[in-house]
Amino acid sequence: MNDKETLPLASATREGALILQRSGVAEARREAVSLLAHALRRDLTFLLTHPEHTLTSTDASRFRAMIERRAAGEPLQYITGRQEFYGLEFEVTPDVLIPRPETELLVEKALELLKESDEPPRICDVGTGSGCIAVTLLHESKHPVARMMGLDISPAALEVAARNAARHDVRERLDLVASDCFAALAGGRARFSMIVSNPPYIDEDAIADLQREVRFFEPRGALTPGADGLSLIRRLLTDAPSFLFPGGHLLLEIGFDQHSAVRELIDGRVWRLLDIYGDLQGIPRIVALRKN
Repeated sequence: MNDKETLPLASATREGALILQRSGVAEARREAVSLLAHALRRDLTFLLTHPEHTLTSTDASRFRAMIERRAAGEPLQYITGRQEFYGLEFEVTPDVLIPRPETELLVEKALELLKESDEPPRICDVGTGSGCIAVTLLHESKHPVARMMGLDISPAALEVAARNAARHDVRERLDLVASDCFAALAGGRARFSMIVSNPPYIDEDAIADLQREVRFFEPRGALTPGADGLSLIRRLLTDAPSFLFPGGHLLLEIGFDQHSAVRELIDGRVWRLLDIYGDLQGIPRIVALRKN
């Protein structure tokens, strides 16, 4: 393409969709349209209402580069740098796990439990990543003075979480701390009314069976802790009581086949199991516990 040539929107869409389809992308046309909108720095409405628009050579080169990245397996969210979660838009980078719809259930159940108390909550998010859980809870909480602490072993992830908190005007109420689980809080006096976590929980042997988008591009440390995938869940069940007020809650996201094993790990002397909630597919996904 020379500097004076242009590419019609319809042709760009067809070209991109065909390349993605050949590379095995399931929703090739939808993703091609999303990348086209991002390349043009326009929304989808613009593409639908301006069929006569043509791409300049610069636009076309940018779009084709994005299509090549997606065809190679890179997730759409890392290319566009964003993902919607609980109705809010979050920045995502390869330093953080891409927020999933299943995790919205954790937020939903946390908000329900928070309504039971009139006291301003203090919540800890272990493995905060992009900050999607912490930021959403602060954004949606009916307590205007609610505060949260986000812990993550990755300083790069904490930088993403900080930007997302600022984007949604909750940065002043979110403390971000570099920590391996609760290690940075050990010996301190930190106490919370609720602890939430979407920890790495995938069995190490199952990594090879994941989609290429997940296996090769998302941070491995956010996917699996190794071995059977339960080591971080064990740590949370053991260590969280020291950081919870009596009657405080612990909410965990777990893997699709882990509910029976997690039940066995719960010490009834320490915890009361409120429920294990199923996601939209009926898969046991969110464990809700109350400290005795």
